Amino acid sequence: MGQIKHARRELETRKIIIDTDPGRDDAAAILLALASPELEVVGIVAVAGNVPLHHTERNARRLVDLAGRSDVPVYAGCERPMARELVTSEHIHGQNGLAGYELPEPTKQLESQHGVDFIIETVMSSESGTITLCHIGPLTNIGTALVKEPRIAGRIREIVLMGGSRAEAGNITPSAEYNIYVDPEAADILLNSGIAITIAPLDVCGLVLGSREMLARFGNLGNRAGAAIAGLLDFSQSLDLTRWRGIGAPLWDPCAVAYLIQPELFTGKMVNVCVETMSPLTRGMTVVDWWHATDRPPNVNFLYDVNVEGFFNLLTERFARLP
Repeated sequence: MGQIKHARRELETRKIIIDTDPGRDDAAAILLALASPELEVVGIVAVAGNVPLHHTERNARRLVDLAGRSDVPVYAGCERPMARELVTSEHIHGQNGLAGYELPEPTKQLESQHGVDFIIETVMSSESGTITLCHIGPLTNIGTALVKEPRIAGRIREIVLMGGSRAEAGNITPSAEYNIYVDPEAADILLNSGIAITIAPLDVCGLVLGSREMLARFGNLGNRAGAAIAGLLDFSQSLDLTRWRGIGAPLWDPCAVAYLIQPELFTGKMVNVCVETMSPLTRGMTVVDWWHATDRPPNVNFLYDVNVEGFFNLLTERFARLP
C-alpha cells in the first residue's frame, strides 16, 4: 500500500458535523474549524468522554460563544458508551474539561433534539455524499447512529477522526488511545461500516506538540480566542506527566480538523485497522496491519506524517481571525 499525498485543491466548502468531548485540545480544534471558510459547520454534537456530558455540551456552547458563531447549533449526544461504564480523564483536562482558562457561562442555548438523531436526520436529508463527520472524542454517537439507522453509512462522504495509534502505543493504557478505549464497541462498528475513514492517530499528533514559544504566539494574537487557546493548552505543560513534561502541549484533536482544511499537510497510508473489544489487557487497542500481513482489506487512511511548520502556520493564521 503506497503513501497518500494530497495536492493542494481549489477552495471547497465541506459541510461537517463535529462530534466532540471538550476537552482542551477539542477546544482548539473546534475554534480552528469555526475560523475556517473551507468548512461549513452544520452542527456540533457533544458526547461524554473527557468529562461527563453535562460538562462537554456546556463547553461546546462556551466555545461557540467565544468564536462569535451563534449560528452553529449545539446538541447533546450520548451520556455513556454503548456497552461500558464511562471512563473520564479529569486528570488531563480538569474537573470541567477546560482547565487553564476561565470561560464565561454560555449564552448559546442547547438544541432540544438528541445529537444522534441530529446526525441521522442531517445525513439522511442531505444530498448523499455531502456530509463529513469529524469525530474528536469517543465514537459513541456515530456507533449508536449506525445501529439506529444503518443507511447513513452509504450516504456519509467521509469520517475523519482523532484516535488510535500504531507505534505510539497508548495514552490511557499501555496499549490504547483514549478515544478508542472509552468505547471500543462503537469504534468496531465504525471500522466495519464501509464508510471512507481517515484517522489522525497518536503517531501523527505526537509530532505537533505545542511548545511554550508556540503557545505564546497564540497568546499574543491580541484576541480573546488566542488568549483562551494559549491558556488552555499551557495547562498541559503543568501536568505531572512524564510523557509531555518539558516537551509541549498535546494538540491531538486539531490534527483531524487541519486535515479537513489542508490535507496536503499530511501523509497517510491505506491500511486495515481493527479494534480490540474482548481483552481486558488490550481493550481499545487499534491493530494496524501496516505491512499487509493479513488478507483483511484496507479500511482506513492512516495518517503518519505532517508538515509541522505548515500545521502551526495554519493554526496561527486561523486563530487570528477569531474575536
